[in-house]
Amino acid sequence: MTERVTVHSEGLALSGVLHSSPGPRAIVLTGPFTGVKEQVTGLYAERLAAEGFTTLTFDHRGFGESEGRPQHEDSQGKLADLRAAVSYLDGYQVALVGICLGGGYAMRAAALDPRVTAVVGIAGAYNSPAWFAQRMGVEAYGKALKDMIERYDDFLPAVAPEGEAAMPGDEPWQYYSTHTANWTNRVTRGSLHSLMTLDVLGVRPLLPPSLIIHGRRDDYCSPELAEQMAADETRWLDSERHTDFYDNDPYVSQAVTATAEFLRRV
Repeated sequence: MTERVTVHSEGLALSGVLHSSPGPRAIVLTGPFTGVKEQVTGLYAERLAAEGFTTLTFDHRGFGESEGRPQHEDSQGKLADLRAAVSYLDGYQVALVGICLGGGYAMRAAALDPRVTAVVGIAGAYNSPAWFAQRMGVEAYGKALKDMIERYDDFLPAVAPEGEAAMPGDEPWQYYSTHTANWTNRVTRGSLHSLMTLDVLGVRPLLPPSLIIHGRRDDYCSPELAEQMAADETRWLDSERHTDFYDNDPYVSQAVTATAEFLRRV
């Protein structure tokens, strides 16, 4: 059974879709930066429901059909949204599954919520401020943060094939420009500050049973960080692009199968 539902998080109404299946196991899904439930998480929710799991996907605060500050990435708010989604599924054994940026949020949320029984990251972004500063140089990292703060409320495109965007380049443009239902192509500059200061790697010792599924090549979510996240199990796939895990087979099918098998075992 599939139904539209509302999850309440810190006074905000979040729009969601629940796929109900028999049995005690449920999954909360969280997805890419700026993503909405009609995109990546919606596909995974349907596929994992077909594997016998109850699944809940929803629009995080400020995106899609949910309430909140429009088009603003609020890392602490998104973690609160995930706690609210776990509460909505009270009575189930709840796992978190995150794709792209959602992989990082799923890991951090699972580490800090003992109700979560397992966590899976698929092509995940396991952000680390220390790693960013090391790669960019401390001075350049600080300058970038300063610019984001000074223009915090300004908007920029989420994707663009050329020019400035939060996610520049042909690969994100090709996906998002053809998956536009309830999705808006803009985001605050403050959202980038939220991403660049989110620490996922630091919660590794607190994780429940964990699985990472990642492409050996990924220009948007670092395989190096996926390796450093050191999940209990890691599955490397020979994908060519980050967005292969959004809607391309065989990679989505491989990720779904690996996720279902892992969650049945733990």
